[in-house]
Amino acid sequence: MEPGLKYWLILAGIIILAYIVSFIFRRILTVVIRRKSENIGEDPTKFVFLKNSVSFLIFTTALIIIFILTPGLDSIGKGIFAGAGILAATIGFASQKAFSNILSGIFILIFKPFRVRDTVEIISESTKGVVEEITLRHTVIRNYENRRIIIPNSVISETTLINSSITDQRIRKHVEFGISYGSDIDHAKKIIREEIISHPLYKDERTAEEKNSGEPDVPMRVVELGDFAVKIRAYVWASSNDDAFVLQCDVLESVKKRYDSEGIEIPFPYRTIVMKKSVGD
Repeated sequence: MEPGLKYWLILAGIIILAYIVSFIFRRILTVVIRRKSENIGEDPTKFVFLKNSVSFLIFTTALIIIFILTPGLDSIGKGIFAGAGILAATIGFASQKAFSNILSGIFILIFKPFRVRDTVEIISESTKGVVEEITLRHTVIRNYENRRIIIPNSVISETTLINSSITDQRIRKHVEFGISYGSDIDHAKKIIREEIISHPLYKDERTAEEKNSGEPDVPMRVVELGDFAVKIRAYVWASSNDDAFVLQCDVLESVKKRYDSEGIEIPFPYRTIVMKKSVGD
């Protein structure tokens, strides 16, 4: 067998072996993640990160082995070391973003500002969804349109985010309604309260002491006397971000129907147009 063909076969064998080993390890870690997260409630974030790091480590090792076992690459190695200063500066400049993403991913894993399956909102990106995956380079967020938003780790680690799941998934939702100045505020509040407490996703989070002292189950405040409406805000508890959204939408609809049938006006801006006659008319 010709030496050149021999080394090509070795190269192909190493690459194929690296692919097979990477595939097997990822499958094993997938099973571990599923069992840990579903059976005993273990946080899957660290396992997902490890799974996504396996391929990088295995193929890096394979590349090093190829350089060691292939004599033809000696000259390339000598040339690399000869220009090490320039090459190091060039590679460092070109790969600083990549290293920044890797380090940011490691910091996310250590400090855990969010985890896989957390509901997060990235303020600067106007993105809200569920964290689906954390890789060496980026974080994958599945938004509420079932689209995957891929954000580099360095970007997500430097921005402000809202985590709705980090310690407590319960949410106090602010649901607002506008009524006309001629409408009965007390009656409007009564309708809001009845529609909220009758909704299956509503949660009464009052303590026994607060119930005994007469604290309202649905606190409400007049928060604004606007140009066209009196704005009433209700403070409503729900079990999670998704439940809060559904509750808000349902209550807005049911309150609107009750207002229409019971004479509570929801105002809208009026515009008066004055038609002036010209001098010659």
